[in-house]
Amino acid sequence: MSISSVNPATGQVLKKFEPHSDAEVERRVALAQRTFSTWRRTSWRERSERLSAAGGILESRKAEWGRRMTLEMGKTVGSAVAEAEKCAWACRFYAENAERFLSDEPAPTDASRSYVRYDPLGPVLAVMPWNFPFWQVFRFAAPALAAGNVGLLKHASNVPDCALAIEEIFREAGFPEGAFQTLLVGSDRVAKLIEDPRIAAVTLTGSEGAGVSVGRTAGAQIKKCVLELGGSDPFIVMPSADLETAASTAVKARTINNGQSCIAAKRFIVHEKIADAFEKQFVQRMAALKMGDPLDPSVEIGPLATPAIREEVDGLVKKTVAAGARVALGGRIPEGPGNFYPPTVLADVPAGSPADQEEIFGPVASIFRVGSLDEAIAVANRTRFGLGSSAWTKDASERDRLVRELEAGSVFINGMVKSDPRLPFGGVKKSGHGRELSEHGIREFVNVKTVWEA
Repeated sequence: MSISSVNPATGQVLKKFEPHSDAEVERRVALAQRTFSTWRRTSWRERSERLSAAGGILESRKAEWGRRMTLEMGKTVGSAVAEAEKCAWACRFYAENAERFLSDEPAPTDASRSYVRYDPLGPVLAVMPWNFPFWQVFRFAAPALAAGNVGLLKHASNVPDCALAIEEIFREAGFPEGAFQTLLVGSDRVAKLIEDPRIAAVTLTGSEGAGVSVGRTAGAQIKKCVLELGGSDPFIVMPSADLETAASTAVKARTINNGQSCIAAKRFIVHEKIADAFEKQFVQRMAALKMGDPLDPSVEIGPLATPAIREEVDGLVKKTVAAGARVALGGRIPEGPGNFYPPTVLADVPAGSPADQEEIFGPVASIFRVGSLDEAIAVANRTRFGLGSSAWTKDASERDRLVRELEAGSVFINGMVKSDPRLPFGGVKKSGHGRELSEHGIREFVNVKTVWEA
């Protein structure tokens, strides 16, 4: 069965690709192993030059890469171009900092010389999602390659053209053949790849179910894995907050990438003193968003990536309304072609309903009213997820409690959750384990080696 690239705004099949045969997968894995034996010995300067070149290719052809992302998964073209720019930033960041992050670290002991060194592990399998088809890959690949590892990418099956474009970028940047390769295979072949003794480690960004599957297989092989899974991020607004800024940011935080982001704000937890005012502003701003062809630069909301995703979003909305939530905006699939779903706001969302417990992967916001900071924190934490969190307050004591008590991999005070190469990225609880980006990310796939010399 072929792998198809389908335009989610029209349903048109753009391209078809034949999956790699078992023989071709074997050839690529063997090549990765051979390339690692030489790439691991390259100098910091050579790795830096190759990463800088990749950043330059991303930057100079960002319009081309952006259009490819938009056509294949439906993100707005402006955000797609910005994604290519962010990938270039990640390449430059590790080109400039990898040597510093992984240089030998003296550790005085009773030895004449003792230190910690960081050695690469080998071929790393990356199982990546479709929602940020370039960024999710580059935030793994840039540090992994900078550390001396090589990469094998199993991308989501609905973005094969993006997967091949990324391989092309690294090849054009001068990386040796086999340093980064795409595997056009289905998810049913992932376990066998993880079990291959030549694969040193695995990283996955995806659903909770995919994380369980990959984590179980990697654990059985005693292989390092990093899991970045789902999120149901809280967005807390307290009475002292700048309400207008909070409301305008809330719209961006919920609708980024057409609402298909693990770190998008999804549960808006608002103090009852300002809840009416916040809801009014928020609904007005959500209603004003323009939905349509994502290649149109004026469009702010494009289609969801697949028909199945839209059906799932619609089903969770209907179940939440049936449980007692009030529809303040949207909530109906529009007529016409494409996988469009309108900006939707659910108010008075009951505890235990789908919008309270599940991750809705579309432009659907859920509003919860609380009477105190204690209640806000309790509602924020009553989820199995723990990826990002955003809180809005001018009260220093509230800020300190929120930073301490929110169960999440990141806490943003008076700002929207976002990933940044300079900061570690990852979650707790069912949102996964391990970190990407910063010095913490590059150290995930290395052997932290103790050296003691008499």
